[in-house]
Amino acid sequence: MFVKINLSKIEIFLFWCNSQLTIFVKLFDMSSKKPKFVRFIVFPVMKVFSQQQVLSACEASNVKDLAHATIGEVLLTAQYLERSTGIPFVRMDQGSPGLSANSYGIAAEKAALDAGVASQYPPAAGIPELKKAASDFVKAFVNIDISPRSCVPTTGSVAASFGSFIACCQRIPGKDKVLFIDPGFPIQKSQLRVLGIGWKEFDIYEHRGAEALEKKLEEQLAPGDVAAIIYSNPNNPAWICLDEQELEVIGHLADKYDIVVMEDLAYFAMDYRRDLSHPYQAPYVPSVARYTDNYIMMLSASKIFSYAGQRIALACISDCLYEKQYEALATRYADSGVFGVTLTASILYMITSGCTASTQAAYAAMLRLSCEGKINFVEDTREYARRAAKMKEIFTRHGFYVVYDKDVCGPIGDGFFFTLGYPGMKGSELLLELMHYGVSCINLATTGSGQEGVRACTSRMTEDLYAVLDERMAEFAQDHPIR
Repeated sequence: MFVKINLSKIEIFLFWCNSQLTIFVKLFDMSSKKPKFVRFIVFPVMKVFSQQQVLSACEASNVKDLAHATIGEVLLTAQYLERSTGIPFVRMDQGSPGLSANSYGIAAEKAALDAGVASQYPPAAGIPELKKAASDFVKAFVNIDISPRSCVPTTGSVAASFGSFIACCQRIPGKDKVLFIDPGFPIQKSQLRVLGIGWKEFDIYEHRGAEALEKKLEEQLAPGDVAAIIYSNPNNPAWICLDEQELEVIGHLADKYDIVVMEDLAYFAMDYRRDLSHPYQAPYVPSVARYTDNYIMMLSASKIFSYAGQRIALACISDCLYEKQYEALATRYADSGVFGVTLTASILYMITSGCTASTQAAYAAMLRLSCEGKINFVEDTREYARRAAKMKEIFTRHGFYVVYDKDVCGPIGDGFFFTLGYPGMKGSELLLELMHYGVSCINLATTGSGQEGVRACTSRMTEDLYAVLDERMAEFAQDHPIR
């Protein structure tokens, strides 16, 4: 890039090339009326944000330790820097959808409001249309039978996990811990802190495959104090996908130790390496529900339909678990002690008093139309895979590497998240350094990972930012030579 600035008796020429700014200053010799270059200066490109700017942003945002900050704290710091300087950030922190909300959902929600649903409380167990659509959707895309009764709407999967943690850890005395197959969603551990529930955890990185996973799980479950196992599939943040053999192991051990498996399917069918978009046709979405009746499947509208702002999800409980009766629940809540009824009426209702009626109507419409093949939500979200591929290419070309790079079946897929490392840097160091170059992310350590690196989200990436990212990572590599 070339820029020319004309002043009275001076011309300044700026040349931008190969991440380096070259400045020529030309003065006019008035006696000879001949111009001459009197100075030639080369300035290496500096970081986008200085250390002081980042520190000031942390102070203004009340962030005490950016290196180990939560998603929300990183988000606040990046937003502050962007607003205060006007310099755009490459935002890889929060996993908020970056696509437009599904138009069918919006139309259905408007129609529900026009029909007058806003004047009445919604049923705590969910409107019939949504419960039926959820049952059909699970059959169409997972090939599992769940009755409408056992499909309970929640105010996002965050509410589903919060309520389920309570019910699972109170149903049997002595079984009061949650086991995380990490890395995972940090908010779920924050929920347990609020509830005062203990947990165990392990990083699956070294335990892939049925045999290795079974050995590790047996080690964790043998004491008999685990009430629930939780994981996301595809995984947030690593984007690994548990295969059928691994899920079979989890299901078998759930039966052996009487444990509820909480399967977070926030990124439902987003393993784009296989076409999972056709209802009532194989291949189906992998699920532990094929191997145990002790499960709660959490299905959120936030990512698959980009409907995050309306806060709607489902806790799809196996019929067997829904109907199980527990004396400890009956005693505590003075109700029937039936798991599904207690979870719905005595726990979830106390948290949110049901889900917004119009949003339930929207979710019902989107699920129903997906079953009918009129919405292809898999193709609608495939843009995230395209973004991930482009972003990975830029990062790896400048010396970065993908931390969780393998699945049991081969190389990791592209999707909503991926992980990054840089030679010689810990995750905390990498997070801080990237902030100076206008790139925000979160430290893998906050997700329960034992690996050094950061999580990158593709959702906020736009076409105009790829060149910016490339330019900044070239500067990063120049300033951090790999030895």
